[in-house]
Amino acid sequence: MIIVMRSGATREDVDEVSKHLHELGFQTRPIFGVTKTIVGAVGAPDVDKFGAAEQLRAYETVEEVHLVGKPYKLVAREAHPEGSIVRVGGIPIGGPGVVMMAGPCTIETEEQVFATAESVSRAGALILRGGAYKPSTSPYSFQGLGVPGLEMLRAAADRYGMKVVTEVMDPRKVDLVGQYADMLQIGTRNMQNYDLLKEVGLARIPVLLKRGMSAKLEEWLLAAEYIAAAGNEQIVLCERGIRSYDSFARNTLDLAVVPAAKAASHLPVVVDPSQGTGRRNLVTPMSLAAIAAGADGLIIEVHPNPDHAIKDGAQTLRTDQFEALVPQAKQVALAIGREILAPDPVR
Repeated sequence: MIIVMRSGATREDVDEVSKHLHELGFQTRPIFGVTKTIVGAVGAPDVDKFGAAEQLRAYETVEEVHLVGKPYKLVAREAHPEGSIVRVGGIPIGGPGVVMMAGPCTIETEEQVFATAESVSRAGALILRGGAYKPSTSPYSFQGLGVPGLEMLRAAADRYGMKVVTEVMDPRKVDLVGQYADMLQIGTRNMQNYDLLKEVGLARIPVLLKRGMSAKLEEWLLAAEYIAAAGNEQIVLCERGIRSYDSFARNTLDLAVVPAAKAASHLPVVVDPSQGTGRRNLVTPMSLAAIAAGADGLIIEVHPNPDHAIKDGAQTLRTDQFEALVPQAKQVALAIGREILAPDPVR
């Protein structure tokens, strides 16, 4: 149930409505906007929801009451009909601008990450991506540098005026990774790791939630609901391709899910064309298509010498290819009435 408070409603008015909902057995989550406040009521108490809605409409401070039939409530579009904006260290994701995130799949050396950060920042990326902890199908594959990798990533981002997004895989390491990251990434293999989702929900750090490799849209949004229900609504969805029977690409990048997710949810949506295709020659065209489809950002793998990368070199752009992509992305964004957000000058 979504309760829209009238303009001018005070915190005491919100508390009064919330108290009424608690007495009925609901859990509440107030969302304070600039002009209006919305109260999300979740749970399934044994009450007549239609009757409860009529009771709430009787409050002079309540403007509207919407019954939400979807299993996800807090991330449903009805909770924020105008869409929400997630700020990563002050960088808005979900507004009129499109945000570029770029960097190596895996942090390898200090020289590698600093060279990449310098190049992608100069080209127009605002957020530096990179993996210090790497999930691998084989237990014998490279698992990442851990804390030294986090330290390199943070230092490179600070040097070039960028923010950091990096993956966290273990609920026990959320606080540790959060000391270095401005945004916590949940990878495709962990989309339904509910203990991890709850933990990043408690962390109150923006979250990049990648779609599971075989996940339906509803399952993806329910994973986001776990994070929101734990208290963190700073969530950005990331389409990264799903498995299909064809083999011309590593995954099938489902760009139709971008407008579908934005219609079903108020959360911003970004696209990962590197993981989504697994092929370097497909990254640029699919990046442009993602912007045209309404993506709020791109997260792209970039490496100074991808042919010698430890992991995923075949899907990684060279730094010069990323530099060539950004002007094309600007043209597509302009054509649909948006813009690529520009970085602040490095001081």
